[in-house]
Amino acid sequence: MVIISKTILQTFINEHPGSAAALEKWYEETKTADWKNFAELKNTFNTTGSVGNDRYIFDIKGNQYRLIALIIFKVRTVFILFIGTHKEYDKINAGKVIYKKWGI
Repeated sequence: MVIISKTILQTFINEHPGSAAALEKWYEETKTADWKNFAELKNTFNTTGSVGNDRYIFDIKGNQYRLIALIIFKVRTVFILFIGTHKEYDKINAGKVIYKKWGI
């Protein structure tokens, strides 16, 4: 899969060093995946949830962090919409988060 963007992950890792190993693992597994649909995604990350609008929630590091991605399976593209602590995640509407450039 093509991931937009690794810079977003690195920015978050710089702010939350404890997330580094888990996010790097997520990145590598996602990059090498070739998911055609949600069922195939669940085979890789079985705790992933769907909130509609092509948005998927990933539990990172035992649910300590949450990552929301917009995934367009037919073009093999994953847009990272949100990364945050579980507490930060609880304050947002996961189904309505939009892509932003994170200052890039």
